[in-house]
Amino acid sequence: MTRLFDILVASVALVLSSPILLAAMIAVRLESPGSPIYRQRRVGRDGEPFEMLKLRTMVSGAEHQGAGMAVNYGDPRITRVGRILRRFSIDELPNLVNVLRGEMSIVGPRPTIQVQVDQYTAHQRRRLDVKPGLTGWAQVNGRASLPWHERIELDLWYVEHRSFGLDLRIIAKTIHMLVAGTGLYKGDKGGWKPSA
Repeated sequence: MTRLFDILVASVALVLSSPILLAAMIAVRLESPGSPIYRQRRVGRDGEPFEMLKLRTMVSGAEHQGAGMAVNYGDPRITRVGRILRRFSIDELPNLVNVLRGEMSIVGPRPTIQVQVDQYTAHQRRRLDVKPGLTGWAQVNGRASLPWHERIELDLWYVEHRSFGLDLRIIAKTIHMLVAGTGLYKGDKGGWKPSA
């Protein structure tokens, strides 16, 4: 997907979603102390690290409690507001800033943490050939309900078959899932995902 398209879509989406984002930030802050914005080091294109922005959905310092970096289904560290934000993927809205910075794209494999990248095989490292995305092929074909290795395979399929037309299909499916209220990034029943 072209950089111009990323900038256009991210800019429009950020403007349209700003009232929701502001309300969510206030709700996060009122429920629990700490910054409403969660920053986490993720791995981007070609293995380059960057700071990904999300709305905080867990108690402050959650990565140092319980399961650490892992987030399991029904994790007690997730706040009440956080559950709602995750349910409708509102917690991902600050990713739009990462897109505008050029660290992410609208469509691509979801960015992950270094400890997972360190476990990649040479074949799986091809997942890093493209910028990570706000949404992707794995997200619209099973989301976090899939085991980690299956998500990687879906991402690799995307890397090998990516095109502007495929990106538009993924965006359309993402919008449909969000409008239907099914969300994209529920708690992981099939393994674990990085905390946020």
